[in-house]
Amino acid sequence: MTGETEETIFTWGAPPLKFGAGAADEIGFDLRQYDVHRVLVVTDPGVAATGIPQRVSENLKRFGIAAELYDRAHVEPTDESLVQAADAAADRGPWDGFVAVGGGSAIDTAKAVNLLTSRPGRLMDHVNKPVGAALPPDGPLAPLVAVPTTAGTGSESTAMCILDVLSMKVKTGISHWRLRPAMAVVDPLLTLGLPPEVTAAAGMDVVCHALESYTARSYTDFPRKQPEQRVTYCGSNPVSDLWCEKALALIAGSLRRAVHDGSTDLQARSDMMLAATFAGMGFGNAGVHLPHANAYPVAGMVTDHFPPGYPSDEPMVPHGQAVSLTAPEAFRFTYPAAPDRHLRAAELLAPGHGSTDDAERLPAALTALMRDIGMPNGIGAVGFGEGDVPQLVEGTMKQQRLLATSPREVDEESAARVLTGSISIW
Repeated sequence: MTGETEETIFTWGAPPLKFGAGAADEIGFDLRQYDVHRVLVVTDPGVAATGIPQRVSENLKRFGIAAELYDRAHVEPTDESLVQAADAAADRGPWDGFVAVGGGSAIDTAKAVNLLTSRPGRLMDHVNKPVGAALPPDGPLAPLVAVPTTAGTGSESTAMCILDVLSMKVKTGISHWRLRPAMAVVDPLLTLGLPPEVTAAAGMDVVCHALESYTARSYTDFPRKQPEQRVTYCGSNPVSDLWCEKALALIAGSLRRAVHDGSTDLQARSDMMLAATFAGMGFGNAGVHLPHANAYPVAGMVTDHFPPGYPSDEPMVPHGQAVSLTAPEAFRFTYPAAPDRHLRAAELLAPGHGSTDDAERLPAALTALMRDIGMPNGIGAVGFGEGDVPQLVEGTMKQQRLLATSPREVDEESAARVLTGSISIW
């Protein structure tokens, strides 16, 4: 007999994976196994300009699969862009399968398109509470194959779709196991042309996925749930821990190289693609916490930051930047709740290096890495000051799905301390 109040069950899931140089050239064979005949390939304008989505489409056609291209996915998706993509897909449909080619923005757009064209309902019906109604899909979705072109989001492994809700100036998401792609096709050759700035930002997203999942509240610390109450994020667990540890070890030896020599160092690119996939298998089940909760209002409230390497038609803080800018201060805050895990993570990320102060080892490892790869110096460098902290705190506190996974309880006062301490981080 198990106790009535202590959780004893964790869940873990990931899609089938094909990994390696040239894997994208086998996608027609792979998708044909799902008995699909008409597929929409979803990408964004920048990736479309590389010709990669068109190459994928031609490969599909060689296997008798009709393929059309939607190339207007928005970098950092919004509620408006997702609805526009779903409407365009519905007008050209029906589809019995989808392929996403691009970074997390394209993959998340494809997840939303699949959801909204496969099942009835509106986007906000499915967005996480308290922003939306968090209604689960009422049935299966079409097969979605994810082909990442950045080593960052791990979206090819996860059951989440992230978006900005423009009217509320907040970033949130949709979370349900049915959103997880049917297959992940990960080809390191697709990342060789990424600009250093994009490589760095995407890489910091991998770093934070692995660190936050590894330090997350344990699944055993949650109250016992009924089967229908189980959510995608279940807390740190033995399976996710393994993936996070491996991801951190890969990052330690490859992220700096991928940023500084990414056009020629295929091994570094391959290691970062593996790290992104491994970290996605970790956080996609264990969950993330305070750095990601802070990142959502930082990205949603930006007014005048135009990062190099990204589209310059509107201000933005790329997701990987946004999650990293408060991470050092956030891990100072969470350290007392799980010292051993913070120290182990620091040793994996920066073997043999770091502060003599145990509480500073992980923040020190993070700030050293961030400086080496050109991250902004805190949220002040992307346009925020002390006067913005109250509104940022309000946005952070809306992310209760993420804050529930923090190993240390987060209230408005502690969130304000972390954000204020992150205005400048070195």
